Amino acid sequence: MNKEKIILAYSGGLDTSVILKWLVNKGFDVIAYVANVGQNEDFVAIEKKALATGASNVYVEDLREELVTDYIFPALQANTIYEGTYMLGTSLARPIIAKRQIEIARKEGTVYVAHGATGKGNDQVRFEFGYYMHMPEVKIISPWKDPEWLSQFEGRSDMIAYAKQYGIPIKASTKKPYSEDENLIHISHEAGILEDPSLRADDDVYSLTLSPKEAKDEETLLTFTFENGIPVSVKNENDQTVVTDPLQLILYLNKMGHDNAIGRVDMVENRFIGIKSRGVYETPGCEILWKAHHNLEGITMDKEAMHLRDSLMPKYAELIYNGYWGAPEFEMLRAAFTVGQKHVTGTSKVALYKGNIIFAGVESPFSLYDEELGSMDKAGGYQPVDCKGFININAIRLIASSMRG
Repeated sequence: MNKEKIILAYSGGLDTSVILKWLVNKGFDVIAYVANVGQNEDFVAIEKKALATGASNVYVEDLREELVTDYIFPALQANTIYEGTYMLGTSLARPIIAKRQIEIARKEGTVYVAHGATGKGNDQVRFEFGYYMHMPEVKIISPWKDPEWLSQFEGRSDMIAYAKQYGIPIKASTKKPYSEDENLIHISHEAGILEDPSLRADDDVYSLTLSPKEAKDEETLLTFTFENGIPVSVKNENDQTVVTDPLQLILYLNKMGHDNAIGRVDMVENRFIGIKSRGVYETPGCEILWKAHHNLEGITMDKEAMHLRDSLMPKYAELIYNGYWGAPEFEMLRAAFTVGQKHVTGTSKVALYKGNIIFAGVESPFSLYDEELGSMDKAGGYQPVDCKGFININAIRLIASSMRG
């Protein structure tokens, strides 16, 4: 009798290693799927561990370039930020992971998939929404919502005992006392000692960025070239380095952000399921990119188009955060934002210095900026007397309201 195949999103950590063996013991033919989205891991070692733990096959998929072009750049075009602070590093990576997992399931001829996301977090929603959008008939095993699993594993000690029972290697206990998730966009630090929002995060929490106190006492000047809101190159004016490849551009900006102490965020956010959680994030490269892009929009986007986009961006960010990447309303907004970027072409310079991203000039062949018209010293064809009627007309409702009061 053939065993049912199941595709497990596998990281090589304690949770997914125990889940892998647990699924094998339940009678599944487990195929491990490892998504490389830019985390600093030994993927060869992870593959070996999956096979040693009982996986019949392992897929190690490099999704980094597609993550940049098909997920980071569309988010950039809307300057997408959740709750005014979070740059959606985890949220942007989950849809591509789920999409590829379903592609592997179809290739392997199964409808069964599994993940190790917890029952309190956002990732369970993001993964499972993604599965359903790409395979409506999918059958999902989510152990942290499974009564059988929960009765067997109350906590970490039960999983460690299970791992020892079945000879699953466990890393030495040098792990930081909180949870971390890393990808090309950022690293997140959550839970454990960070759950008390009254306490400031220690410097040893951070790993992708220097403290401003440690950053060099010198500006780094970068020149970005954008076409239709998409970055096509970055030039370091200090040493003349030029990067054009999308993936290498993000990697390079992460290095520049690290060296100049860019990208630290500490916030209490609202999870989709209603729980508030404290997250400490480092997003060095994308924070630079977002700022340079936004600066160029200042001279290239029409006022009303920009204000409409900015009013819709929080909804777009919420959809991404909540796992609705690819939903009908998401695609509608994405199309609108793409159209709104058709003239965001030109160069944007920023200076990086000890945690700051400083405006250093913008130029565009599609600039709407008229220096004479905007000048305080020249008329530039503008007739101030026209404002008398403009003010009178726009004040009508204010006068009516005042008289009523």
